[in-house]
Amino acid sequence: MDSRSAGKFLKDKFPQAVQGIEEFRGETTVMVEASKLLEVMTFLRQNSELAYDLLIDQTGVDFPDRSLRFSLSYLLHSMKFNNKIRIKTSVAPGVAVDTVSSIWMAADWMERETAEMFGIVFANHPNPKHILLTDDFAGYPLRKDYDVKGPDFDQPFKVDPEIEK
Repeated sequence: MDSRSAGKFLKDKFPQAVQGIEEFRGETTVMVEASKLLEVMTFLRQNSELAYDLLIDQTGVDFPDRSLRFSLSYLLHSMKFNNKIRIKTSVAPGVAVDTVSSIWMAADWMERETAEMFGIVFANHPNPKHILLTDDFAGYPLRKDYDVKGPDFDQPFKVDPEIEK
């Protein structure tokens, strides 16, 4: 089944969960209610007419002026039918989204990176340890409100006397 048909198939199967379908330049994006994400993703993987067996990518986007501040995007590929589909969902800060690492093992690292960079919580994640930042790092570097000014170059550079020895 091609991705356009897959989007319509999902809309028929999950009318309450699918919030919209977009087509752009031959790519299909299906917007899904966050609380139904795990159910929809499981169906995409297990249904023989769809067979989306490969998670290619997962990431987040920050929209600080929206009540559902974060958008999560999953790019899936069906090896059987050689097509791709993008699944998107939106979530408010502090609201957990179910992990899909039980469906695709590749989600483990992708969700950990998204959690570290945006502060999005993935419920039931098997290994939520940091992979990029230290455990004591404060903040989420890919949020639009993260302070990226860096050092103040108007102040004179101070060398640590211990380092000079």
